[in-house]
Amino acid sequence: MAESIPELFGSNVFNDSVMRERLPKDTYKALKKCIKEGTQLDLSLANIVANAMKDWALEKGCTHYTHWFQPMTGVTAEKHESFINPLGDGVIMEFSGKELIKDESDASSFPSGGIRATFEARGYTAWDPTSYAFVKEGTLCIPTAFCSYTGEALDKKIPLLRSMEAINKQALRILRLFGNTTATRVTTTVGPEQEYFLVDKALYEQRKDLKFCKRTLFGTLPPKGQEMDDHYYGMLTPRVADFMHDLDRELWKFGILSKTKHNEVAPAQHEMAPIFTTTNLAVDQNQLTMELMKKVALRHGLYCLLSEKPFEGVNGSGKHNNWSLSTDEGQNLLDPGDTPEENAQFLLMLAAVIKGVDEYQDLLRMSVASAGNDHRLGANEAPPAIISVYLGDELHAVLESIYEGKAYSNDKKGKMTIGADVLPPIPKDSTDRNRTSPFAFTGNKFEFRSCGSSLSISGPNTVLNAIVAYTLKAFADELEGAKDFEKALNTLIEREVKAHWKIVFNGDGYDASWIKEAEKRGLLNLKTTPDAMAHYLDEKNLKLFTEMGVYSKEEMETHYEVKLEKYSQILNIEVETMLEMINKDILPAAYKYIAAVSKTVLDLKAVVPGAKASAQSALLAKLDGLTGELAQKAEELCRVHLQAKAETGAMEMARAYADKVLPAMAETRAVADEIEPLLGEEYKPFPCYEDLLYRV
Repeated sequence: MAESIPELFGSNVFNDSVMRERLPKDTYKALKKCIKEGTQLDLSLANIVANAMKDWALEKGCTHYTHWFQPMTGVTAEKHESFINPLGDGVIMEFSGKELIKDESDASSFPSGGIRATFEARGYTAWDPTSYAFVKEGTLCIPTAFCSYTGEALDKKIPLLRSMEAINKQALRILRLFGNTTATRVTTTVGPEQEYFLVDKALYEQRKDLKFCKRTLFGTLPPKGQEMDDHYYGMLTPRVADFMHDLDRELWKFGILSKTKHNEVAPAQHEMAPIFTTTNLAVDQNQLTMELMKKVALRHGLYCLLSEKPFEGVNGSGKHNNWSLSTDEGQNLLDPGDTPEENAQFLLMLAAVIKGVDEYQDLLRMSVASAGNDHRLGANEAPPAIISVYLGDELHAVLESIYEGKAYSNDKKGKMTIGADVLPPIPKDSTDRNRTSPFAFTGNKFEFRSCGSSLSISGPNTVLNAIVAYTLKAFADELEGAKDFEKALNTLIEREVKAHWKIVFNGDGYDASWIKEAEKRGLLNLKTTPDAMAHYLDEKNLKLFTEMGVYSKEEMETHYEVKLEKYSQILNIEVETMLEMINKDILPAAYKYIAAVSKTVLDLKAVVPGAKASAQSALLAKLDGLTGELAQKAEELCRVHLQAKAETGAMEMARAYADKVLPAMAETRAVADEIEPLLGEEYKPFPCYEDLLYRV
């Protein structure tokens, strides 16, 4: 490399070192204080920051700036403004503190769930100083929050920031109870592992389903798939290796701590994993990562698919959300620790997470629900739709002893009663990782494995932060008023472990018996997005979010409408694409092949009078029957699709798509996929799975 990685890393980011270098000391200190305390920067100081930011951006060739935000579409948005201002007959490059802090953006066409009328165009973007500005393609990008004219959140950032503040406040209350008076902030951290597929761009362009839906709606498996397990961690092809090398360099320029890269299980599937960082920054960086993956892929003649299940019968892609909780002094609150005080504190934190996950299974499932992820969850390569907590053998045994009211005993590590004797140190790798668990403890963090690969991780982390904050609040309320703290603590931990033991499961989530066992335990099995969203506005969920200040009731109702509308819109596009591919591609190709085979039969009979063409006749009969059946299935699909579109309520429409349209799509696809292997190679209507999975 022409330049060293340390020089390259963060070179496109207006980060802390750049601010320290370019800002006056007083301004730098004031800005850092505002970031730490969450207060607004004085306009005079904002002008100084804006000018330094503008000069830095101009040196990097920028001509424009944008308030980079995350509306409820799940992707990012940006409106570019030039630095140009008139000066006599010429221009001057200016950027003020007012422009840095706040901008007005047309909000009328973004999803709002009815929280505002279409004619109410005005929305505002507000600078989020906790996430660094960066330069992308000649534009200074300023991470911002996005709200309506009347103050409601219209994005995914505002609720996330609120949830981070909520968990900070409640976790500090718990720390004070354990005598920690020096920590001033508790922050959640995240490391999102990102899975993706790479396909040849020229082949991608020939598939309408990939272009419009980002997943295949038709296709049969090639003779060889992933059954040999030879792609997983296998040697990178030169084309993929070049892409990954290029991607790493781009990510490092933006200060994204890309650490791991490898082939995943399915052919053409890969993964990138970053090092942990603060949740808000991790969310922004993951959005940028997905954007860069697509752009870098195009430079290599590839297309990056982030769909959760782009190929039927092949492993789908997830985004494992590794979530933890730490103080500004560097203490990980999910690390078991070695001393009695830390042990008890850890057990209380653990009990809070277990209680939160159990009581809000529906919210966690809702946070990862989407039309794409519904195909992936429970498909034997991803966690089931049933939410459960995996603790590992040793920690499971510790909590089991509490549940059964017995002293934990381990000959090598001693005995324990809560808060009295020392909890044995639990090594990070004391047990195997359970890849079938949706929510697994992995040493000093929890891995939420149910997130879909294209998902913005704002939603899952907002829910995680909120449910744990709410539980910690209840714990703090109870313990702060206790006369005997240790006794009250022991009672609380024992009570909560017993009350929520049903959510703890260390077994195989893929086993069919788990579905029955989970039902017996009273756990929810919310298989589809409408199933999950049906619980979203339950009273307990309204109470949680409003009391924690994460969402208002109106914002929750907005979220409900937007999520269901998006689900139906995605399936609407998929049905329309499926029908177009049948009528314009598959059936014409089949008819053309039938005509060619028929001509062969006629030619044979002309050359050899009385000759029989039994094989060809059988093929013709089979194709004739299948094409007729496909046309019939397509007609039925169109009928149920139009019925679903006629539904007026968001839930009613989503239910119709989930319960009637999806099964009709599956039946239609089954017939089309039966036709595909019967067609001659030159009659294929579009590239098949073999082409897509083995041409990179």
